[in-house]
Amino acid sequence: MNPRLAAAKALTAVLNGKASLNSSLPIQLDKVEVRDRGFTQDLAFGTARWQPRLSALAAKLLQKPFKAADADVEALLLVGLYQLLYTRVPAHAAIGETVGCADKLKKPWAKALLNAVLRRAQRESEALLAELEHDPVVRTAHPRWLQKSLKAFWPEQWEAICAANNAHPPMILRVNRRHQSRDAYLKLLSEAGVAAKPCVYSQDGIVLDEAGDVRSLPGFAEGWVSVQDEAAQLAADLLELAPGQRVLDACCAPGGKTCHILEVEPALAGVVAVDLEAKRLVRVRENLDRLGLDAQLIAADGRNTQVWWDGKPFQRILLDAPCSATGVIRRHPDIKLTRQPEDIAALAQLQGELLDAMWQALEVGGILLYATCSTLPTENTEVIEAFLARTPGARELDIGGQLGQPAAGLKQPHGRQLLAQEGGHDGFYYAKLIKIAAARG
Repeated sequence: MNPRLAAAKALTAVLNGKASLNSSLPIQLDKVEVRDRGFTQDLAFGTARWQPRLSALAAKLLQKPFKAADADVEALLLVGLYQLLYTRVPAHAAIGETVGCADKLKKPWAKALLNAVLRRAQRESEALLAELEHDPVVRTAHPRWLQKSLKAFWPEQWEAICAANNAHPPMILRVNRRHQSRDAYLKLLSEAGVAAKPCVYSQDGIVLDEAGDVRSLPGFAEGWVSVQDEAAQLAADLLELAPGQRVLDACCAPGGKTCHILEVEPALAGVVAVDLEAKRLVRVRENLDRLGLDAQLIAADGRNTQVWWDGKPFQRILLDAPCSATGVIRRHPDIKLTRQPEDIAALAQLQGELLDAMWQALEVGGILLYATCSTLPTENTEVIEAFLARTPGARELDIGGQLGQPAAGLKQPHGRQLLAQEGGHDGFYYAKLIKIAAARG
């Protein structure tokens, strides 16, 4: 299959609200020649990354918007515009190959339209985008609801957040402490000709100068190293793990933090990892097996403690709650297309319900670490504020001193917010709670 057609088909499912790129793109990649898969992925992710700009430009170039039934043609046009504006693909190839895909969509009428619009874009896009730059949606390539939310919550940082969201994410590794130190692995990378440097905040983290095939890294198959963003790596140390503790990792998939917990403290009494869907636990098991680790995996809704909890309290709980993922847009740019403003309140409700449920399973004196990969306080400090107000036996612990000097992130009314950094960590939020008393019966 033509890479442009594959990317457009994957994006069509996203535009129609039926899938994310994580689910729609692999299906299309299987139909593309191996040599073209990297290009196909760049077309899909790049088009999603710049979709607010591309769609605004398309609206200026089109006489009328596409019908809902022609979302595939719209996606193809956006892929064509992405090539012209953001890649080194020669214009004649970007236009000709993209236009030719209309036949495969069984919409030959679209060829003339695509050809005319793309050729006009080749001539006029610079001037047209200059006209549109006054609109922050176009300037930042973020949907209006998100751009306005970021500006309201982060008036001093919002433009830097948008820029980081639009940047290509760095490839960051987590060294397995059970095998060797970070310094020792950095030496192995240097000997292998892989340029890298230590992360600023995670003592196990390494950022590569250039992304590459993880399977070619020294000792990857043997479990010496994993891929995990620096912000996510902070969870294990924030938990203050110790021998003999029973640990719960709630909403655990894909298992990076589960594995890191087991790497950091080999003498735990046990780790229980819960996630809503059994199919998501397959990836968790694969990661555990590669690293030679083990945990009890349970597919269940974390809120239904009567289904999955055996009644034995946990000394440590990590709740990496479902969220808007607005802190990891650079890794999942289709979030700009799939996430809607009404989702945020619903997610905050779910996060509060999960907190209430997990609190039941926490031992008095135990610690619960709440985490999200969101940059919206509605899902973060406001959720913790509401929980503390309704939970007399809960107290917040300060985590600034555990996050380096100077500490990572920004202190919030509750917890700390890490904002995505170009070349550094993703956007993330942490709040640490201790249970000082059981709920009154």
